[in-house]
Amino acid sequence: MCKQKNNNVLIWPSGSLDFSNGCIVMGILNVTPDSFSDGGDFLDADTAVKQAVKMAAYGASIIDIGPESTRPGAEKVSPQEQIKRAVPVIEKITSQINIPISIDTQNYEVAKAALDAGASIINDITALSCDKMAGLAAERGVPVVLMHMQGRPETMQAEPKYDDVVGEVLEYLLEKAREAEKRGVKKEMIFLDPGIGFGKTTEHNIQLLKNIGRFVETGYRILLGTSRKKFLGVITGKTEPKDRIFATAATVAIAVSQGVSVARVHDIGEMVDVIKTINKIYR
Repeated sequence: MCKQKNNNVLIWPSGSLDFSNGCIVMGILNVTPDSFSDGGDFLDADTAVKQAVKMAAYGASIIDIGPESTRPGAEKVSPQEQIKRAVPVIEKITSQINIPISIDTQNYEVAKAALDAGASIINDITALSCDKMAGLAAERGVPVVLMHMQGRPETMQAEPKYDDVVGEVLEYLLEKAREAEKRGVKKEMIFLDPGIGFGKTTEHNIQLLKNIGRFVETGYRILLGTSRKKFLGVITGKTEPKDRIFATAATVAIAVSQGVSVARVHDIGEMVDVIKTINKIYR
């Protein structure tokens, strides 16, 4: 087993996360009409807030708010619309529960508005490619998730190709992490996400999962998001995303056993049980 370094309490001005017991859960809360698994389920702010409170009660350590779908083929949503969707939800959640809120966006304006509303983590599928986003993260001193993606959501699944998917994804993320540090983001605030399903075939995803320990060995905390994704449907034959819970559990167990710090999932209670069990066995 590869052991994650710095399994301790991460503290920043607007929040904290406790890794002393191992991997923690990031709950996915998409406030969109078109996300691949839960699109439309939580578009209403009050419904979204109720779901967030339920996620926290089930054991989520982070709630990740997504105001724009990044599924394959998804169309872009204006910053104004993203802010309209996300900010009321963030404000209501933070008034009811004390849990770090992550904003899943690649847009500086959206990230700033979300942080102003009470969010305290930036989850960026473009790995802070926008200089202003990196500056915002450094100025606010918040954790950031740097994800790998080949191409853009509109086209990323159009024949993705790699000579060495593990090596190329790892090199990209380390380069992005070094750039973030140069722009003032502290190393301990950086999480790396290999971007399962973002410009990858089923075989690419499998190779990344089999070698997730190599990412853990970098010393950065690793976040992994496999929840309900299409490659699990290819493996199991389950066409409906919500029917892929057991396949998701298998990938979460693999990731946690290798030292991944955060599992980003839809099914909180079930995955918390998986993680508690694996943490206990391997720690």
